[in-house]
Amino acid sequence: MAAPLSIRLSAEIEAELEAVSKRLRRPKSFIIRSALEQYFSEYADYQIALDRLNDKDDAVLTAAEFRKDYGV
Repeated sequence: MAAPLSIRLSAEIEAELEAVSKRLRRPKSFIIRSALEQYFSEYADYQIALDRLNDKDDAVLTAAEFRKDYGV
């Protein structure tokens, strides 16, 4: 079940959201929901990368080592 949410937007963001909504012929809620889904997906990828970067047991390859090891 979808949960309602109320947010405050600046006039500039509201105007851009309205313009995109009209251009795509989609409700503003669809655009906001899509933007949040994309943000969460990218944030998850970022968190995984950050966790691997901070893992002292995880080997780090230089670009040259990667190309050599993987034949790229």
